[in-house]
Amino acid sequence: MRRLGLIGGTGLDHFGPPAKSHDIGTSFGQPSAAVAEYHVGKSKVFFLPRHGERHQLPPHAVNYRANIDSFRQLEVEGIIAVNAVGGISDPYPPGCVCLPDQLIDYTWGRAHTFSMGPGDELLHIEFAGPFDGHLRTGLLKAAAMAEIHAVDGGCIGVSQGPRLETAAEIRRFRQDGCDLVGMTSMPEAALAREAGLDYASLCVTANWAAGLEQEPVTMAAIEATLALAMVDVHKILGQFFAE
Repeated sequence: MRRLGLIGGTGLDHFGPPAKSHDIGTSFGQPSAAVAEYHVGKSKVFFLPRHGERHQLPPHAVNYRANIDSFRQLEVEGIIAVNAVGGISDPYPPGCVCLPDQLIDYTWGRAHTFSMGPGDELLHIEFAGPFDGHLRTGLLKAAAMAEIHAVDGGCIGVSQGPRLETAAEIRRFRQDGCDLVGMTSMPEAALAREAGLDYASLCVTANWAAGLEQEPVTMAAIEATLALAMVDVHKILGQFFAE
């Protein structure tokens, strides 16, 4: 039976009643919440809500190292991360499901590596393809089998948050080559690579990014869009875990 990690983002703070719950301590502090264990199809799935069970942790305050180390201790073979993002390029309208293949990191002040002290192993990970791996390929296949259109590829710009971006920042992101904007892919993706874990991001576009529509972005509109799109996310994950 495969052992897989699943990180839930905005719109996916819960995954149903678990078979078991794991309270895991790490040398990096406490993870966002207890890890819930599920048996789905041919997979043993370990679910962790990135922002906590009550969605109380803002993106910059998430203990990404503790979260990834929890999955490392559980000996998962890889992690599927669900991320709510804003759309910048035309192929990524609100409600879109996509699997990015690139990122640009604009965050600051976050613990970006396990190599922080004199006693730690210094790691220079290869990161040219931050989401490359069999999980990403498998999710695209699962989406096709579930008859759900999932955009293959795209570059996500990772902003600091928790505020939404200015219109000028989004223009800069577009000029830099970003198709999407989110707040949580880094340092999560890099830490997973340091831990030797496959990592794929399953993104849901919650809104057009700032300045791309005349009306301001509202949390009510974001939550309504995510509620509908998460139905497709559950279908894709269900198909993937069943294989």
